[in-house]
Amino acid sequence: MLQRKSMKRNNNSDAHTNRHASLKTTSYPGKRIAKATFFFVSCLFISAGLLDLLGCFDLTTFTGLKQVTTIKKQPITTHHKFPDQCDVVRNQTQQQERQQLPMSEDGTENDKTGSSHSRPSTCPSYFRWIHEDLRPWRETGITRGMLEKARNNKAHFRVVILDGKVYVKKYRKSIDTRDVFTLWGILQLLRWYPGRLPDLELMFDANDRPTVRSSDYKGQQHPAPPPIFRYCSDDASLDIVFPDWSFWGWAEVNIKPWAKSMVAIQEGNKMTPWKDRVAYAYWRGNPNVAPTRRDLLTCNVSDQQDWNTRLYINDWVRESREGFKNSNLENQCTHRYKIYIEGWAWSVSEKYIMACDSMTLYVRPKYYDFFIRGMMPLQHYWPIRDNSKCTSLKHAVHWGNTHLDQARKIGEEGSRYIREEVNMEHVYDYMFHLMNEYAKLQKFKPEIPWGATEITPDSMGCPATGRWRDFMEESMVMSPSEASPCEMPLPYSPVEFREVLERKANVTRQVELWEDQYFSNLRNGNKP
Repeated sequence: MLQRKSMKRNNNSDAHTNRHASLKTTSYPGKRIAKATFFFVSCLFISAGLLDLLGCFDLTTFTGLKQVTTIKKQPITTHHKFPDQCDVVRNQTQQQERQQLPMSEDGTENDKTGSSHSRPSTCPSYFRWIHEDLRPWRETGITRGMLEKARNNKAHFRVVILDGKVYVKKYRKSIDTRDVFTLWGILQLLRWYPGRLPDLELMFDANDRPTVRSSDYKGQQHPAPPPIFRYCSDDASLDIVFPDWSFWGWAEVNIKPWAKSMVAIQEGNKMTPWKDRVAYAYWRGNPNVAPTRRDLLTCNVSDQQDWNTRLYINDWVRESREGFKNSNLENQCTHRYKIYIEGWAWSVSEKYIMACDSMTLYVRPKYYDFFIRGMMPLQHYWPIRDNSKCTSLKHAVHWGNTHLDQARKIGEEGSRYIREEVNMEHVYDYMFHLMNEYAKLQKFKPEIPWGATEITPDSMGCPATGRWRDFMEESMVMSPSEASPCEMPLPYSPVEFREVLERKANVTRQVELWEDQYFSNLRNGNKP
């Protein structure tokens, strides 16, 4: 249309020129024709150039040149400032879900499977545990009666995903805002993989310790266990493990969303070269949450004994009052060795400790989260006895200081695992596969319960204030993934499962034998 208007203007100009020329003498007709032709062609090129600039006309086609189109992969962005008009967030979400897929050079639409990620990588090994966590329902499936029993097991909230929307029915208040950021994470999953989550209903318990004891559901005469999601479980329980809220931020203690924290810790890693770090084991935390942590404090350096440790109590009330200036995670990569120890159950501190390139001294845990089960002792961490922490820590530091290259390698491999296999892309993939596999077991049609409310980035993010709002902004997914989820690995065979457990146990026993030999040599006056 613009081109037709331009041509019309050119024709009018040409006609005006001809009328003007007719009033003059006709002594030089060839010259007048040349001038008119030059004027017409000039106008045509100027119009074409303007249209090309506006994107309405391809000048390269007109000039006979071939235009080369480069399709660039859009970077993944997870930071967004909520606009003053918060409904823009909702509009963006709807627009993303409706947006057309990028066009390839041959003019056809590219879907996820047709992109450069058409052959997704295999998921990390810890994804295989999804099959194990859902095994109790493989034969029976999950009925609505089982789900309601999970509610009676004191679930904090019910999540319903229906036609790509998320509905929540809350039953009781969680600790701090665990429930808020867990639900925020589920919303981000649906923005990461829009339209790809199945309809489902699940119950979530946001407390620490598991509640579904496997001993209560053994034998055919017992009913199937209630399916309940939570942040950790143990070998005696059947709770379904799900990524914890801190991946999207722990506002109460100023721990930023995982993607941002990981970048900051990587920068902190560069501050002190590994061999220049303090040659002791470091821990900072709250010892009052569990007896095992109070026991750890007996291993601190004193006038009578040095267990090769430097342990510090973190007063979170004081830290909050003083602006958390002493608890920045990126400033805690200063020691060669860092201690991980559980609190009331597993601790979210695990990933931050392991990201420091320091060799993690992992006090034998009772509980596990979703990713620790893919890690191996002496490859990703050094195992520490829980019933004799002080001697075990002393030996670990001595071994590391006499095997510097090996200790550094264990620390760096543990950090690599956290950085590459527990990044946010894999966190979302884990959630995606877990929820898909769970949905396959449902034997009922999901429904929106009475009293449930739909949640959106708008409804959650816009009313938030302070750090809570900041962390939601920082962790908000702003564009769908260009890649498909990683390929879900097959379940362990009985032989493979036994081999994995035996390998971990054998390596741990080997470390304990080294430790026993070390102290035996000390008692006998021999050189360790």
